[in-house]
Amino acid sequence: MELLDKLNWRYAAKAMNGKKVADEKIERILEASRLAPTSSGLQPFEIIVVKNQKIKEQIRPVAWNQSVITDCSHLLVFAAWDTYTAERINYMFDLTNEIRGFKNEGWENYRQMLLASYPQKDEKENFNHAAKQAYIALSLAIVAAAFEDVDATPIEGFEPNAVDKILGLREKGLRSAVLLPIGYRNESEDWLVNLKKVRKPMKDLVTIIN
Repeated sequence: MELLDKLNWRYAAKAMNGKKVADEKIERILEASRLAPTSSGLQPFEIIVVKNQKIKEQIRPVAWNQSVITDCSHLLVFAAWDTYTAERINYMFDLTNEIRGFKNEGWENYRQMLLASYPQKDEKENFNHAAKQAYIALSLAIVAAAFEDVDATPIEGFEPNAVDKILGLREKGLRSAVLLPIGYRNESEDWLVNLKKVRKPMKDLVTIIN
């Protein structure tokens, strides 16, 4: 029940109070994201942790002027690969072989299958696929934040090209996918704080096929 209690407690805070989140809490939130499952285990994204207040102030105007951008403790930017390349794919397969200490024929065949597929696809298609993987990590960051009694507000309302320019992401082969301010709710300023959580009833959400 603890998990459900934490998820019922959390909501997308619309105002934060600027209080700093302890480094060890941020580290655990990031570790949860690092442990997220991704397609073929490629982890096709990076997480940019913005602590610098001046940079947050630059991002706020291109994020619909949302106050949580500047009033959060840490702004997490989930940046997906702009495309899949042979170098990126090989890095993850080589890393797997190094950590596990052996090579597997089936795994190597799977490597070749990906190399013959992903890099040849359209960059837009590849980015969209990579961004979906970043969202899986985003979800775990939100859950981990709730466990730390920390607020996390996922934000899609921003201008990706502008954020990419501010953070120099395109030069790194990355594109911003979603933002996640981390901090503490400002209960006196947040209109949403005392409203009941609204979700579809289970019967309208889940279909069981026996």
